[in-house]
Amino acid sequence: MINKKVANVQEALADVQDNMTIMLGGFGLCGIPENSIAELVRKNTKGLTCISNNAGVDDFGLGLLLQKHQIDKMISSYVGENAEFERQMLSGELNVELTPQGTLAEKCRAAKMGIPAFFTPAGYGTEVAEGKEVRIFNGKPHILEEAFDADFAIVKAWKGDEAGNLIFKGTARNFNECMAGAGKITVAEVEELVPIGSLDPNEIHVPGIFVKRIFQGEKYEKRIEQRTVRQRK
Repeated sequence: MINKKVANVQEALADVQDNMTIMLGGFGLCGIPENSIAELVRKNTKGLTCISNNAGVDDFGLGLLLQKHQIDKMISSYVGENAEFERQMLSGELNVELTPQGTLAEKCRAAKMGIPAFFTPAGYGTEVAEGKEVRIFNGKPHILEEAFDADFAIVKAWKGDEAGNLIFKGTARNFNECMAGAGKITVAEVEELVPIGSLDPNEIHVPGIFVKRIFQGEKYEKRIEQRTVRQRK
């Protein structure tokens, strides 16, 4: 069996270059590839097009790349709690392509499965549909959406083995699962990396065939995007 293990995040992302298109898993701050984002910040990779549900918060997640103006374009479905994301979008500093959340997920899945495009009713009649082909199915208009074409897909899993098989924990499964395999190169960072054969096949969410490189991350903060607690009486 092919061993996909690399020594660290530096080796995993060594060939990421300026002006590439990169998918990044996660939803808000849940299940984001923290180590990989930190490495992109360290490398000062610029001109990036990032595909992600949103862009973290101002000082964490993809917000760290936005702070340094390393992202030229965000393809996402939600501006979220990131004030810098909002500021750059409204000022015109950042090119933003807002995409319905289900469409974003399906564009990832289509790329993963080798499907070049699909029709969806989501977004018809809005600016999302501008310039796109429209066809009628069962009496309802649908717009043509093309699959993503990304250089890298970077995902984060709870556990993986050296063959690239991945297991996610709870809601951290989110966009990570559909993005794994959707880029030309998929890099997985995991909290625990185990030898081949250690995982129960019935528990694997993404088979290793979709993963090109895997490494064990470290020092995960797992910050909560917005925490609300009840005042003590």
